Amino acid sequence: MAMQLSSAHEETDSGPGGAGQVTAKTNSWLTAAKANKQDEFYTQLSDIEDELRNFRRHFRNKIVLCNCDDPYESDFFKYFVINFRRLGLKKLIASCYAGSPVAGQLILFSDLKGLNETEADEKRPYKIEITDIPDADGDGSIGLADVEYLLRHDTTVLTALEGDGDFRSDECMALLDEADIVVTNPPFSLAVEYLTTLLESGKSFLVLGNIRQALYSDLFSYVLTSRLWLGVNAGHFWFRVPDHYEPKETDYRQDAQGQKWRRMGGLCWYTNLDHAKRHDHMVLVEKYHPEKHPHYDNFDAIDVSRTVDIPEDWDGVMGVPITFLDKFNPEQFEIVGITESWFGAASKVYPRQIQVNANGQESRVMKLNDGAAIKVDQPPVGKTYYKVGDELFVKAYIRLLIRRIGEPS
Repeated sequence: MAMQLSSAHEETDSGPGGAGQVTAKTNSWLTAAKANKQDEFYTQLSDIEDELRNFRRHFRNKIVLCNCDDPYESDFFKYFVINFRRLGLKKLIASCYAGSPVAGQLILFSDLKGLNETEADEKRPYKIEITDIPDADGDGSIGLADVEYLLRHDTTVLTALEGDGDFRSDECMALLDEADIVVTNPPFSLAVEYLTTLLESGKSFLVLGNIRQALYSDLFSYVLTSRLWLGVNAGHFWFRVPDHYEPKETDYRQDAQGQKWRRMGGLCWYTNLDHAKRHDHMVLVEKYHPEKHPHYDNFDAIDVSRTVDIPEDWDGVMGVPITFLDKFNPEQFEIVGITESWFGAASKVYPRQIQVNANGQESRVMKLNDGAAIKVDQPPVGKTYYKVGDELFVKAYIRLLIRRIGEPS
């Protein structure tokens, strides 16, 4: 369903040099999302199918909640009703929210039971609760025609909500209490709060998000304690967007039917459900080399600028890009911390520095204390660096701090 996402692509990290400031960027995207309220990004059925195929065993006899989904517009709802019997679901719940562009419009079907005339006219938010879908047309399979029949003939399936349908409202929290697994695409402007709510509830979930959201302190503690990890697919996704959304110069297209689409990068599925990819053993072929893997000046760890360059013969702490989360196997590595805002354990504090940007402009800052610093002999060409007295440093992009489990191979 709805999610405002950054259009910035995943960070290209070719090595140290220049303040990554990922945290600051993420904060600015979140601020923009809250201000613009462009939260209507609709996930494609094909992307949902590609991810859910890896989790089918988790759904048998479970209650699934899609609590950020307009049932008449969401492909999450469509996926679960079509696969209701195949997955062996016990129940499917989907809810709509006040202000939704399709609330009360019943786009897929018309003249349905459940909402009275006043509730439909007021575009009241509603919920759909399904415990079984009869094969009404007798074709041997479950499809949208069978769902339409159910909604036309059973007044208990679709009911109006008393409140605004916000996932934090009492009645929606009651739906969460009833559910076993939550699957959806939450609004990006509320994504961190949404994920925190799910984690605090103890429920299982599989939801779309931006990989940088894992760096927020509210969520990173769950990553650190292996209560939150990534699903199977990550990278770029195309989303249907409303007609009133302004086109962008890049990552935008309009199909033959006039539907607008936007492509968003740096995305992932967040989950606490186990899957096979999470246990894939990463094959390491690199050897440690001090020039390729420089040691941090303010923390006992080496810098690894690309996940594929993790040395197979290093048994200490390593700083790796955040995209490592997509390869993380908890049986092979442990995550011990993070640089930037939650560095905390730095072994030294630098006095005020002079920052020299790529254009040679100087300014006084204290940025080296916010992350991992690497001492260099010469000013890097075309990159930001820092002067502390006669010493020169570059600041690594934000890094996950990891350690291999067991002896080096």
